[in-house]
Amino acid sequence: MSISAKEKYHLKKFIKDLENYRGRHTELVSVYIPAGYDINAIINHLSQEQGTASNIKSKSTRENVQGALERMIQHLRLFKRTPPNGLAVFSGNVAEREGQQDIRVWSVEPPVPMKLRTYRCDKEFLLDPLRELCETKEVYGLVVLDRRDATIALLKGKSIIPIRKTHSEVPGKMKAGGQSAMRFSRLREGATKEHYKKVAEYMKEEFLKMEGLKGIIIGGPGVTVNDFLRREYITTELQKKIIGTKDLSYTGEFGLQELLEKSQDILADEEVAKEKEIMGRFFNYLAKKPGMVSYGKAHVMKLLDMGAVDTLLLSESLDDETIEEFEKKAEELGSSIMIISTDTREGVQLRDIGKVAAILRYEVSE
Repeated sequence: MSISAKEKYHLKKFIKDLENYRGRHTELVSVYIPAGYDINAIINHLSQEQGTASNIKSKSTRENVQGALERMIQHLRLFKRTPPNGLAVFSGNVAEREGQQDIRVWSVEPPVPMKLRTYRCDKEFLLDPLRELCETKEVYGLVVLDRRDATIALLKGKSIIPIRKTHSEVPGKMKAGGQSAMRFSRLREGATKEHYKKVAEYMKEEFLKMEGLKGIIIGGPGVTVNDFLRREYITTELQKKIIGTKDLSYTGEFGLQELLEKSQDILADEEVAKEKEIMGRFFNYLAKKPGMVSYGKAHVMKLLDMGAVDTLLLSESLDDETIEEFEKKAEELGSSIMIISTDTREGVQLRDIGKVAAILRYEVSE
């Protein structure tokens, strides 16, 4: 299960805020509660840890640890049960001056179900499990080929990463003088066969043991793709990973972009598809019905205040304060929000036109 750009943004901001705190001793408490786990069992465990903390020799450290545990217990009592995806809770004395107390507590429900259960008391909060959630683990394999060339790439999140290229020795359609048509045909067929075998071997090397590979999509001229698959050079195990094929006009870098754009149906559940679809709607309106969209911070905020915004589009390159300002206003007025990455061409275009845009509920004339 992948997490959206909006969820990832808020999780990264939560992590960034907690990274700033350091304890003077091992007195910052981190607790991870897995999905489905009894929250009362955790509260009982923390109460026992309070008793254990009474053995800490240093008075200030003892008071800080016990105070952090008490604040955490009070906080957890606000929950009737563990949230569906689990819970990460952090507490500790974050006073700037030694000898003072400013014990705070934070919690976050992860965007995907969490299996980790842990209790940690340290000089800093345990944040690595949350950082790992922000890393894109799921990838797709992309292959574009014709009878002359092939490019193998990864689609990781929204980024296309080429990893292998190969060029065949298939001769052109024009035969050299003196060659019989039959001999020339045999040469082309033999070279095509070797080309396909090489592509299949490269796919095996790159994809067969790849962790997190969700599937492989193959693109190229329809006749070539069908011919390649019909010959069964791809191992049975790898064939099972092929989730779709697309008829393309290009190969190489342009072919990879075309394959991504034509695979929206296959990638429909992935954030890359959602971002490209919503930005496609925006640019389509901009070209054909400009009164249905707006861009630029001041103009979009004005339309938000009017209640005219249906979908707010915010570039991830905006500063935190601006994102929070727009999100708060959008939530007040029932506008949906999408944070758009800069990993796609459409995301870069949004960044370049002012980082803020909107699709409206109705046409607004200037």
